[in-house]
Amino acid sequence: MNKEIKTTKAPPPFSNYAQAVATPANARCLYVSGQVGITANGDLPDDPAKQHELAWENIFAILAADGMDKTDIVDVLGIVTDHEQVPTYRIIRDKMLGQHKCASTLLVCGLADPKWKVEIAVKAAKTD
Repeated sequence: MNKEIKTTKAPPPFSNYAQAVATPANARCLYVSGQVGITANGDLPDDPAKQHELAWENIFAILAADGMDKTDIVDVLGIVTDHEQVPTYRIIRDKMLGQHKCASTLLVCGLADPKWKVEIAVKAAKTD
């Protein structure tokens, strides 16, 4: 089972994520490439919040394809295209992950397609 690591000798998280996550030596790992907010058939909603939700739904579908779920996520890399997306990212991340905490990094920068508002990549680990 993955384990959240906490210390008071480093700054606390700025929102709902872990300072670090340790995985057991016998865990298998899954590295999910960055997912954007499009449907499986390529539809891209105009609503940025819907793009955020779809990116997470795509991640959950990929995790499920390997017998994993959101509780197996140990690290998230979120990328949004402007600072106004930061609150949306955090709200939807917290909604989609529920009480699960993982390590997390959030960047604000451009993406490969200017219509994309968010891209999210995750690392997951699970013992069978």
